[in-house]
Amino acid sequence: MLHRPTLSTLARAVVVFSVVGAWAAYSAPAAPAAGDPKLGAAVFKAKVCATCHKADGSGGVKLTGNPTPNWKDPKTWADPKRKDADAYLRDCITNGKTKSGMVAWGKTGQIKPPDIENLIAYIHTLAPPKK
Repeated sequence: MLHRPTLSTLARAVVVFSVVGAWAAYSAPAAPAAGDPKLGAAVFKAKVCATCHKADGSGGVKLTGNPTPNWKDPKTWADPKRKDADAYLRDCITNGKTKSGMVAWGKTGQIKPPDIENLIAYIHTLAPPKK
């Protein structure tokens, strides 16, 4: 006798594959920033990023909670919360960080996704050279 899958068996299989696919997409590391650092530098200046992060990226401005990061300091880049720096920066720029005063530039539509990638690429240029 040939076993034919029932609709509920097929539905469960679809749910399982959907959950597994969604988990794989969520757990996959974010792609590295594909932006242009020169365009990012222009956005950094135009969107007043330099007001809080300083023109040279040295940060230290305290708006509410923690001071803005110093992108020139190797300790900033070594911080475990920035293990995946691109994903961390993408989240900060997109969603903001209320406790520190970081604006949700992406959510508010003030900075579009391509320019977020440009900013990330630019921020990487502020990092000290790796030894």
